[in-house]
Amino acid sequence: MNRMRALSTTPFVDGPAVESCCPPLSERPLSSDEAEAAAQLFKALGDPIRLRLLSAIASHKDGEACVCDVSDVGVSQPTVSHHLRRLREAGLLISERRGTWIYYRVDPATLAAMGRILSAASAEA
Repeated sequence: MNRMRALSTTPFVDGPAVESCCPPLSERPLSSDEAEAAAQLFKALGDPIRLRLLSAIASHKDGEACVCDVSDVGVSQPTVSHHLRRLREAGLLISERRGTWIYYRVDPATLAAMGRILSAASAEA
């Protein structure tokens, strides 16, 4: 599932509501395509640096951050850019170019869709 968001010069615009790629795990077994789509989302969060970057952006003032605000995660700037690109390609981040800087915001619809996959399974446990 590659839901890359292109860089824009306009303010953040929420796209169409994201439907969960898959039903809750407890509803029925996932199809091969559903499992692949869900795995791509979770794989993007499977790296500690990406998880730290996502957390830094989500917890930053107003829920958005410039790359310069979150680059202190113990890796080089090109590596930070690589990880931010991976999060954006997975659909977890929305980006916007403002002059020479790129600002990122967590896509709440994608996080909600991921939560729905796990929520019913954990609620029944």
